Amino acid sequence: MIKFGTSGWRGIIGEDFTFENVRIACQGIANYLIKSQQKGSGVIVAYDTRFLSEKFASEAARILAFNDIHAFLCTRDAPTPCVSFETVRRKAMGAINFTASHNPPEYNGLKFSTANGAPALPEITKQIENEIHALQDKSEKIDVYEKRELIDTIDPKDRYLAELRKKIDVDVIRKSGLRIAIDSLYGTARDYLDYFLLESGVELKIIHNYRDPYFGGFSPECNEKNLGELRKIVLAEKFDLGLATDGDADRFGIIDERNRFVSPNTILALLSVYLKRERKIPGGLARSVATTHLIDAIAHKLDVPVYETPVGFKYIGELILADKIAMGGEESAGMSMYRHLPEKDGILACLLVAEMVAHTGKRLYDLTQDMHAEFGTYYSKRSDMKLTPQLKESLAKKLAHPPKNVDGLKVRDVNTTDGVKLIFDDQTWLLFRLSGTEPVARVYAEACSPKDLKNLLDAGKKFVAA
Repeated sequence: MIKFGTSGWRGIIGEDFTFENVRIACQGIANYLIKSQQKGSGVIVAYDTRFLSEKFASEAARILAFNDIHAFLCTRDAPTPCVSFETVRRKAMGAINFTASHNPPEYNGLKFSTANGAPALPEITKQIENEIHALQDKSEKIDVYEKRELIDTIDPKDRYLAELRKKIDVDVIRKSGLRIAIDSLYGTARDYLDYFLLESGVELKIIHNYRDPYFGGFSPECNEKNLGELRKIVLAEKFDLGLATDGDADRFGIIDERNRFVSPNTILALLSVYLKRERKIPGGLARSVATTHLIDAIAHKLDVPVYETPVGFKYIGELILADKIAMGGEESAGMSMYRHLPEKDGILACLLVAEMVAHTGKRLYDLTQDMHAEFGTYYSKRSDMKLTPQLKESLAKKLAHPPKNVDGLKVRDVNTTDGVKLIFDDQTWLLFRLSGTEPVARVYAEACSPKDLKNLLDAGKKFVAA
């Protein structure tokens, strides 16, 4: 059955992610839009660089047009934040985006966003699922004829980049003389992030800025392992920064001048301080339940509210739409800011990091050290564990009755916002949650030293596997 997780429906190409299922899913979305009488100029249809993505998108446009819904089909692969921006700009009913984000290359996905540019909330995806399942129960083939007059092709790139120029201090980056290396990871940010900085007069070196549906044989994820080539370039050629985005450019990866991968949690904390203190952006700070409590320490010292959300950027997006936060982020390298988009924007994050380094005149490593000296030292890590059906059932039973002690630590509080989070003190916690997009259990831990973090994470993994 087609099921929407935290970021839409994902599946393996040719197994469950097939043209037949895509047609059914798109017809289900069309039925939802019609029955709920959604207002708008039509639906944006976009796609990433994965195998067959543009073909799936073309089929989606045909389905929408057949249902008398105007389809705006992107002329080339487009970053997810760009799709979000264009949805709002056109006052569309929503967007269908074919992307599996950072999943392995054998996956593709379908993500539906609402008229406000945000990923659809569970109450909406549930209605869409019901429409899809009703179609599946009928076992009828979706057969349409083409209505070309209701399909227009668009290229939203220039309008999105113009919007970013309103959010980023281009002059300060250019005048700083920063030298930046960029890894597009064969994804949608090519000719976006690099073009923006080149046009601004920044010295760049760009790698992997062409389409490869196999992503060089890796998942297009901005993690330390996948950014090995970027790290080598930063070190060998003495660049000031290394910037990367994932396959659909909604997540970021940062390498500092010392050739070190800087964790997303650290970047989110640095940007929190920068946006509040230097940019004077109003509002509180938001983080998912799986994200570092360093954000809480910063919010406390700056005397602003902190909002904790379930995993899934749609919840942070709601806070952005309500103008409640200066910045919101997730440990999985997603962030957005005040009056930007209710969607993750890896391109924005990379540009803000460059602006922060340029504006402060400090290296990223020094900024990090200063932050820890003021707000405390937090070490966090996530481990993903493949689950068999038996392990999944066993874990669910154990989490129904959370332990009172783990690795000699007494559980002070249990948070069930999303998964089960065992809180030991302000800096030490352990979270177990099932992925909404993959057959894995995610184990998150945070502690105040590398040794304590390792011990806690090991204890968490043993708990899952026992």
